[in-house]
Amino acid sequence: MTYSTPGFWRRIICLIYEFLLLLAILFIASFIFHLIFSDTHATYFRPLFQFYLLVIMGYYFIWYWTHGGQTLAMQTWKMRLVSADGERLTKKQAALRYLFALIGIFFFGIGIIWALFDRDHQFLHDRLAGTQIIRV
Repeated sequence: MTYSTPGFWRRIICLIYEFLLLLAILFIASFIFHLIFSDTHATYFRPLFQFYLLVIMGYYFIWYWTHGGQTLAMQTWKMRLVSADGERLTKKQAALRYLFALIGIFFFGIGIIWALFDRDHQFLHDRLAGTQIIRV
């Protein structure tokens, strides 16, 4: 089945909106974490805190992607995440997409830049996880 693919800049603007929403979620999650672990000078604090935030972000994305295929930002910009065959995402696909996206972003954003050269203008993490972003 063929779907319409949103343009590169539309997806970038959606990512910016997603980032702003994620900041609010991470702010609340950080507040809760700091209430529980008040010793911020402990050697274990920083890596534990960073891992906690990665888990919170992962839970946020994986839950939304597997329950309707849209985060709030994607709903606003009329986009949906589906598997390569147009079906709903499995938890495995969503988790893989999240992990591949993290790796691609940490490597100078190569996962995002990939969309400029991809024949279908999909992100690298979508190619690797067998997913695609479509217009609703």
